[in-house]
Amino acid sequence: SAFIELVGVMDRLRTDCPWDREQTHRSLARYLLEETHETLEAIDTGDYEHLREELGDLLLQILFHARIADDFGIDEVSADLVDKLVRRHPHVFAGAPADDLDATWEQMKQAEKGRTSVTDGVPMGQPALSLAAKLQKRGARVGVPVPSYDGVGGELWALVARCRAEGLDPEVELRRVARDYRDRLAAIEAELLAEGTGPASLTEEDWLA
Repeated sequence: SAFIELVGVMDRLRTDCPWDREQTHRSLARYLLEETHETLEAIDTGDYEHLREELGDLLLQILFHARIADDFGIDEVSADLVDKLVRRHPHVFAGAPADDLDATWEQMKQAEKGRTSVTDGVPMGQPALSLAAKLQKRGARVGVPVPSYDGVGGELWALVARCRAEGLDPEVELRRVARDYRDRLAAIEAELLAEGTGPASLTEEDWLA
């Protein structure tokens, strides 16, 4: 009932709010990206009360895009998703054996979308570490080893391969370290300001203390 009410609110906004009326898929794209990052932030920090709010904001973007579309709406989006989930889970809905689920899922996707390469469907606009990990995983699926490359980019590429070998997500690992650095830096800045100095006086000794 709450979801139906939400759809009604979205319809009303699209009809009566001047700002909502003028939005397009392209104008909303940056908000979809922002809300996705904010949702990931809530997950990374373990703030699940905040996650509830961010999931709502993310759902709003989905409803907004479905409402803007001329040839489909949220009912069609939902129906397509139901069909896809049932079709891709034959071990749940059709009594098929639950063997090698990852391979089965990918085979179904390849057949549905008519893909001719394991690289088809990899979004090239995703963050570089995630992109590298995804492409390496796709290559490994067909037995292609991870090649080496020269330069700093090659070193990052090799680190991605190392993360995969250790069962780690390179994007998650780097985000964790970056968050730790942010927290430590902010704490040191606060201490320096409390002492009456300031961030400009930050030294290596302050950082290592």
